[in-house]
Amino acid sequence: MPETTEKALPAEFADLERFSDWILATEPERYAKRLASSMEEMQDLYDTTFPRLQAALDYCDKFEWSELPDDARHLFHLLQSLVMVSFPIEVWKQPRVPDSGAAYLDVIKEPVV
Repeated sequence: MPETTEKALPAEFADLERFSDWILATEPERYAKRLASSMEEMQDLYDTTFPRLQAALDYCDKFEWSELPDDARHLFHLLQSLVMVSFPIEVWKQPRVPDSGAAYLDVIKEPVV
């Protein structure tokens, strides 16, 4: 299913559309966004989206993964960004992995969503 350029979310999650710049399809994009974001921006995403996590997962679960409508796919990508910021918020208190220096990992294969 081709994805539209607009990153609209399902109507039930319209309040999360202010985080549309976090709707990113790949892990490298999400990681780059995390590194380019302030802790305040990530905290806002976390505090606003985390309480909606179960409802968002329940919404996405109504569909077969291979047939997710664009709005549900966008919602799922937003949840992936929530996961991306969870360790910096909950554990590290900084965007980068502590004491990692210049080390990095490249994802060579991602789940298809």
